[in-house]
Amino acid sequence: MALMKSLRKTSLLRRLIADACVVMPGAFNAATAKLVERAWFSSVYISGAGLANATAGVPDIGLLTLTEVAQLAGYIADAVRIPALADADTGFGGAQSVARTVQEFERAGLAGMHLEDQVFPKRCGHLAGKALVTVDEMTEKLRSAVQARQDKDFLIVARTDARAVEGFDAAVTRAKKYLSAGADAVFPEALESAKEFHEFASQVRAPLLANMTEFGRSPLLTARELAALGYRMVIFPLTAFRVSMKSAEDCLRDLKRRGTQRGWLKQMQTRQELYDLLNYDPQAAVAWNPGTSSRADAGNQ
Repeated sequence: MALMKSLRKTSLLRRLIADACVVMPGAFNAATAKLVERAWFSSVYISGAGLANATAGVPDIGLLTLTEVAQLAGYIADAVRIPALADADTGFGGAQSVARTVQEFERAGLAGMHLEDQVFPKRCGHLAGKALVTVDEMTEKLRSAVQARQDKDFLIVARTDARAVEGFDAAVTRAKKYLSAGADAVFPEALESAKEFHEFASQVRAPLLANMTEFGRSPLLTARELAALGYRMVIFPLTAFRVSMKSAEDCLRDLKRRGTQRGWLKQMQTRQELYDLLNYDPQAAVAWNPGTSSRADAGNQ
């Protein structure tokens, strides 16, 4: 707790991944991020797919603008004291656009971002039909990102989608070149086996991020297993979103059939539980204090 208060979120994220493997559940809005923090996770992940799907109801193909993503991600980062790592997709353009992305994300209070080597319009990293930019274009983007940051601790993660397009060896080669261009960490997307996760970590000596998205190409390894392989960050980008959507769909179908929600009350967050999460006391003289901790032990601080 004292560490959170004494360090900037950017510095805190770097300290966390230096000390241990950091598990980052995905949040698609600020309320979900508060739940992540309340569950005592030390960091939160902001998925581009989550923002596009949940906010605009569109697929993950890069349809949201930089302004929209920075604003939405900013709401999430501002709602919690833990650091947030955000998905910057392909950087919203060329090298100059990537520089502006870094500046906007820093202003929004994010602790870092990952930038991928797909062409625009991008595709979900676990779908077929992806295409990549050249290594030179991606390294130019990364150098631009590094030069643009004002906070040296703002984390820049290079994501490579090469495994599904050019093969495993190409993904390793690209990762090493991205590190040489200044990336702080590497995100190998859509590795296809535990053996590949192990082999990638043995060949790429840098902080690594593993994506444990459901229904994709990668096996669902545990955070403990990935930590043992050498990974320093594990994201669960759409886990909470998928569970929420399935539950909401089931509830709405039942409401349509029965005409009442009474059977769902025990599965709902209560009004008081929501108020506690939001640090809202309707009886208080000052009704809302955004600076109060949203963690589970907030009442004891």
